[in-house]
Amino acid sequence: MILWILLLLLILMVFGFGFTMQALWWVAAVLLVVWIVGFAKRGRGGGRRSGGSRRYGRSRG
Repeated sequence: MILWILLLLLILMVFGFGFTMQALWWVAAVLLVVWIVGFAKRGRGGGRRSGGSRRYGRSRG
């Protein structure tokens, strides 16, 4: 009887691991698409916009 319970637990663990891995693949695919879209929207100019720059430290006036 205990052998059957251990076998059932092993099957459930393997099934859960497989389901988790499948879900993680889908999450990784969605994050990759979001990253590519964000990279395409931002362009190659970097993260800053060309309109103004941010200064750190004391201001001059």
